[in-house]
Amino acid sequence: ATAHGQGHETAFSQIVADRLGVAFDDVEVLHGDTQVGPKGLDTYGSRSLVVGGEALVRATDKVIEKAKPIAAHLLEASVDDIEFAGGRFSVRGTDQGMAIGEIALAAFAAHNYPEGIEPNLDSEATYDPVNFNFPHGTHLCAMEVDTETGAVKMRKYVCCDDIGNIINPMIVAGQVHGGLVQGIAQALWEEAVYDDAGTLVSGSFVDYLLPTAANTISFDTDHTTSPSLTNTLGTKGVGEAGTIASTPAVVNAVVDAVRHLGINDIQMPCTPERVWKAIQGAGAGGAEPTEGAAMPHFDEAQPGKDSTDGHEGAPQ
Repeated sequence: ATAHGQGHETAFSQIVADRLGVAFDDVEVLHGDTQVGPKGLDTYGSRSLVVGGEALVRATDKVIEKAKPIAAHLLEASVDDIEFAGGRFSVRGTDQGMAIGEIALAAFAAHNYPEGIEPNLDSEATYDPVNFNFPHGTHLCAMEVDTETGAVKMRKYVCCDDIGNIINPMIVAGQVHGGLVQGIAQALWEEAVYDDAGTLVSGSFVDYLLPTAANTISFDTDHTTSPSLTNTLGTKGVGEAGTIASTPAVVNAVVDAVRHLGINDIQMPCTPERVWKAIQGAGAGGAEPTEGAAMPHFDEAQPGKDSTDGHEGAPQ
């Protein structure tokens, strides 16, 4: 679960800090080194928190169980009487206790410990999911098409995703917004173009169009919560929620905006040229417009306003 911008370090540190009752700043996440690792895989699955997070939960539980005999020895109590809460080991029914940091220091400086106690609090844990979990959501997009030029414009985008329990809302928001833009880019701009000789001709950012904040709008995002039953944290994947849903939502909205012209499909990306050609092709083919359909034009006097109730746009 090596991170490259998804915020793994933050979420993983939060989990460890919460489970062990230590300060967030005291947790350091060390990643694997792909230069010395035997094999590296791709980025996919949206399961870093679902699988990696559960492995962390199991590893921290092992740390706690490993520390209990040490705490019992230092506090001169039975292991069965040792309780752990809020980062502190205490003897049940008394005010005696030690912080986990003190236990860790004592563990690594072990001397005259009972048989079977290792001089460390190291632990390893593996989590192999027995089943999938299913994040899901609903995405709605309102697009407007200028039938004279083929230009398209996004008026509104609303989505609600169920990704289980949320560990860090800011990271989730970033993943959703970033995913939305990536999916919208596939629907409207990004395309690998090859010439007749099979040479890639859109191999630079001059030809391969990537959207910026100036090319998108503010999204209305929300979530519902139904905890996953496959892991202790109740989390589900969020990394692909925006990318999976936004592309079909946008393309379908563009097509639906001109469906009254007899158009049922436009190959993405829905560039102005392709949309215009689809409109011209529908007209040349004799497709009959739906009765009462409007010929939309952008109304710049109302930026960001949904094209509804008599406005010239044909939103969806």
